[in-house]
Amino acid sequence: MNVTMIGTGYVGLVSGVCFAELGWNVTCVDKLTSKIEALQRGEVPIYEPGLAALIESNRNTERLHFTTDMQRAVRSANVVFIAVGTPPDATGKADLQYVYAAAEGIAHALEDFTVVVTKSTVPVGTNHEVARILKRTNPNARFAVVSNPEFLREGTAIEDFMNPDRIVVGVEDEEAGTIIEKLYRPLTNRGFPLLRTDINTAEMIKYAANSFLANKIAFINEVADLCEKVGANVELVAKGMGMDERIGTRFLRPGPGFGGSCFPKDAAALAQLADSVGMDLRIVKTVIDYNLDRRARMAERVIHACGGSVAGKTIAILGLTFKANTDDMRESPSLSIIPQLLKAGAAIRAYDPEGMDNARPLLDSSVTYHTSAAEALTGTDAATIVTEWAEFKQMNWAAKKDTMRAPILVDLRNMFVPADMAALGMDYYSIGRAPALAKAHKLAKTA
Repeated sequence: MNVTMIGTGYVGLVSGVCFAELGWNVTCVDKLTSKIEALQRGEVPIYEPGLAALIESNRNTERLHFTTDMQRAVRSANVVFIAVGTPPDATGKADLQYVYAAAEGIAHALEDFTVVVTKSTVPVGTNHEVARILKRTNPNARFAVVSNPEFLREGTAIEDFMNPDRIVVGVEDEEAGTIIEKLYRPLTNRGFPLLRTDINTAEMIKYAANSFLANKIAFINEVADLCEKVGANVELVAKGMGMDERIGTRFLRPGPGFGGSCFPKDAAALAQLADSVGMDLRIVKTVIDYNLDRRARMAERVIHACGGSVAGKTIAILGLTFKANTDDMRESPSLSIIPQLLKAGAAIRAYDPEGMDNARPLLDSSVTYHTSAAEALTGTDAATIVTEWAEFKQMNWAAKKDTMRAPILVDLRNMFVPADMAALGMDYYSIGRAPALAKAHKLAKTA
């Protein structure tokens, strides 16, 4: 089976590479010549663990190809995926111009029966519009349109593709359904479930799933704030909740608010879709507003830990990306926290293992960037963990605190046990738990 992937962004590149790993012949297409030339040289434009190695191995077996020639790639394909960006506009509505442009380009090249699959995240009705564009552009074309939303988490995308919770396929043509089932047979033969639905339902599943997970994150964050007020421990609250199989443990980690390319965009798009049909999704809109407010208020935690003012103080920001194991800065909490601290008079020393190149154009030029967390900590009045990179947990904090002017750590990801950090001589502030202060710990130990 020949597969063509239109778009070599995050979804398109990961999906294309993984289909090649499943044994299919895959051609990834992008209109940016420089991007395709880089991929042909083995240079990967995004950071995703394991992706570079898979690209190399599948290019060596000649199952994976990169080109700017959409027409040729489409003509030779049994299945063509649309995996282009759908960024939100000012109202939160998904911008579908790239999806529709891809559909028009595909239509010009269609010859034999081809399954055209939308993998981009799109609102209900988009796939039917894609079908209309294909038919209008090439009335003689033989094709079927399928919705196949992706559920890839940045940082674990390859694992998510190769070991999926579910594969959702919206299909209303039996021949197309048979082809798509064959495409995914290497996974379904291993027991991973494939759910066939109509096209509109498949489109809705993606938005509903991401909006629900965003709601879950917002809920535990709000509970964390309440725990701080009443003296409860949110980590144990979340553990107790998660032991209920109706709730589960995933996405019950308190933090600075959700970010990235999916949850903020998809929640906003779902709310906008509801508005367009005369509905008010109050829960989803509240989650969106709460998350924006939470990200803005994270700087207040740092200021409080520093005695109520950061004017003239130097703060280390550890982690810039919206989550670990990615270089993605989209909707990252750091983009709210750092400007607030700068406005309050702080100087910022920043470090991220993968995201600093992407962060530089988005942040004030006064931010200084460092080659390691240890270097960023030197001479600072406090440190703030914004992203949960494993190297921060593995660092020798007992030694590194001595390079700081003040051993204050504001951990927005709850990476440590509070008492352990206080025992090291640090004043430790986290989310949904009481602060652990070095002086109090020392007094308690000697009492």
